[in-house]
Amino acid sequence: MTLLLSNSDVEQLATMPECMSTLERSYVDLAAGRALSRTRSDCLSPAPGDHLHYGLMTQDGVIPSLGIAAVRINSDIVSMMTVGDHVRRTKVPSAPDARYVGLLLLFSTENGEPLAILPDGVLQRLRVGATSGLGIKYLARADARSIGLIGSGGQARAQLVAACAVRDITSIRCFSPNRERREAFCREMSDTLCIDVQPVESPELAMRGVDIALCATSSEGVVFRKEWLSPGLHVGSIRKPEIEMDALRQADRVVIHTRDIKPITELSIDLARDPLVANRRVIQSTDLDIRTFPVLADVIAGTAEGRRSATEITCFMNNLGTGFQFAATGALVYRKARELGVGRDLPTDWFTEDICP
Repeated sequence: MTLLLSNSDVEQLATMPECMSTLERSYVDLAAGRALSRTRSDCLSPAPGDHLHYGLMTQDGVIPSLGIAAVRINSDIVSMMTVGDHVRRTKVPSAPDARYVGLLLLFSTENGEPLAILPDGVLQRLRVGATSGLGIKYLARADARSIGLIGSGGQARAQLVAACAVRDITSIRCFSPNRERREAFCREMSDTLCIDVQPVESPELAMRGVDIALCATSSEGVVFRKEWLSPGLHVGSIRKPEIEMDALRQADRVVIHTRDIKPITELSIDLARDPLVANRRVIQSTDLDIRTFPVLADVIAGTAEGRRSATEITCFMNNLGTGFQFAATGALVYRKARELGVGRDLPTDWFTEDICP
């Protein structure tokens, strides 16, 4: 039988510490070449409405030790709008009943059968947060107690939960441009984490003097500046554009998530003329070649160094997501769902065929 799960099922099945533990073990397989991940692929075409386009995105990964292969598929309407000083890439809930479309398909590497179908929403946040949390585990000071955060969305929540799972955090300051959302986020996370999460009026106020600086935004531009660096600081980001290139140049140790620096992207002729969309693929002449930095999997496997001293400035750039992450976290969710009897079974022969494709 093929298991059908919902986001609410995933919420009750997967915790942040479990996701981090599963990913940590699986990154060792990735570093050794036993696990596989293919570069993300985007096909983009126009959509009705101003500054909107359609995107079909796929990611996949295979982890034989877990017996799982995963394919993530997003069918999105995307807005590229300038807000303040930054272009923001925002998914628009345009499907019926104002919903999004993101699916994760899990397959057996033993016989090829489809094991599970589930939405990607909860796992998307968990896998990004868990990966950033592993960056903190290996790169932040062991005595780190304070966090500065830029962002107040779902990814920001996951970043804080993961950080607090690996360090004894006692104070958090948060900035995001929308005062109402920022204050609501801080109230929510104060209750969730039982830590005082303070809203502040500028990104500099959030970042100055903290032990860990986290960026979790949808911005296509810089949100973290080199002026905010200080000895012993760890900086984490979930998007390459968030950190100023000069801040990376001044850091003592930079680790990236993957050497795939950009998705494989195909643009329709109409979008190729739209700079807000087309320029997302452009590597600026002033950018560092981040492919020269070690990847997180190698740090976890012990073939690359993590933090070496209390005064080092470290940075983890979670520069591009991978299907591998969804294979690892998906395997965790599938195993627990079977153990606990969660989800709905569908006949596997609905998804298999007797004609060789």
